[in-house]
Amino acid sequence: MRRALVSVSDKSGVVEFCKELTALEYEIISTGGTKKALDAAGIATIAIDDVTGFPEILDGRVKTLHPMVHGGLLNIRDKESHQEACKKLDIKNIDLVCVNLYPFKETISKPGFTHEDAVENIDIGGPSMLRSAAKNHAFVTVVTDSNDYETVLNEIKEHGDTTLATRQKLAAKVYRTTAAYDAMIAEYMTNFVGEENPEKLTLTFDLKQSLRYGENPHQKASFYVTPKTMDYSLANATQLHGKELSYNNIQDGNAALQILKEFKGQHAAVALKHMNPCGVGVGANINEAFKKAYDADPVSIFGGIVALSDEVNKELAEVMSQIFLEIILAPSFTEEALEILTKKKNIRLMTLAETHQTTFDTQVVSVSGGILVQNTNKVVIKKDDLHIVTKTVPTEAQIEDMLFGDKVVKHVKSNAIVVVKD
Repeated sequence: MRRALVSVSDKSGVVEFCKELTALEYEIISTGGTKKALDAAGIATIAIDDVTGFPEILDGRVKTLHPMVHGGLLNIRDKESHQEACKKLDIKNIDLVCVNLYPFKETISKPGFTHEDAVENIDIGGPSMLRSAAKNHAFVTVVTDSNDYETVLNEIKEHGDTTLATRQKLAAKVYRTTAAYDAMIAEYMTNFVGEENPEKLTLTFDLKQSLRYGENPHQKASFYVTPKTMDYSLANATQLHGKELSYNNIQDGNAALQILKEFKGQHAAVALKHMNPCGVGVGANINEAFKKAYDADPVSIFGGIVALSDEVNKELAEVMSQIFLEIILAPSFTEEALEILTKKKNIRLMTLAETHQTTFDTQVVSVSGGILVQNTNKVVIKKDDLHIVTKTVPTEAQIEDMLFGDKVVKHVKSNAIVVVKD
């Protein structure tokens, strides 16, 4: 019989997967909580210590790091010297590995987690098994994503085994998975020890969506997002209506949100076109704020993006419905506002949380052959920071306008000029 080693933190679909494997005459080797779940479902399993001849030790830190496991994964099936060694040592082949990793990302995303929590959720045995199986993909099927269970089962049913092409694709996914996992750990540990300029910078992102095209129609593009939780970002916005976002929409939407963050706690509106604000306003309410933003440049807002600090009400929706806009970003829309705005087929209506307006500590920009990294510009100039050196002393209203302008000008490209009034 062929053997499958199954050990998963995310147990979604694993019982059904193993039932099918058993029906296809696979023996199931398992560990810890996975074995308990499979045993409870009536699926016959072999304990890992029955394979290794060695008990799990150190609170489960060491259980699969053993020649009986990795020899069974790594031996080249058609190499005589490998087969002789395995026969001599009674190492049996492991033909399929189904492993996903300790929830490190989920652990460090929890409020109040400790460094000890983070360290205990750094998986060692899981990545080792995945990498061994992936290296020997000529003979071993390796599964780290429950979305691949069906494909694997169907191929085994149809061909008696997975195809080499599928094993190659699964192996590539494994290396992407372990690389991303290690990148998260590396970033966490680098931040933990306070290293500001590490000799290696490892970044990882998850695919959110494939885009219709890039900056121009002939360019392919995709939208990847950070695994970190960042509520107040386009990556976590909910689209209520309209066409899919384009590459340029995402660029512009992000730029609008960065400006809106400058006015936390105020009723604020940002109108933006081609990565630059064409109007920004604050007011006694969101309707007044939008009117100021619109009046700043009622021409350039055409085909632009609007980001708002407050819920869109009926009155505001009626005003905005008269303008051609690509996107409206707001915390929420009233039912009346949605009824008005959804009559426009293509406009994108998007919501995102009002709170948790976090900003990353670093900005990363790609250049040919590398990336540039800098600290995020979080500096906000306050009235007490000003030193008046001119004979003419500005009025309180002029100072207020200047401070407002300073918040906007940091988000304008090139040699920036911002005109501010009231």
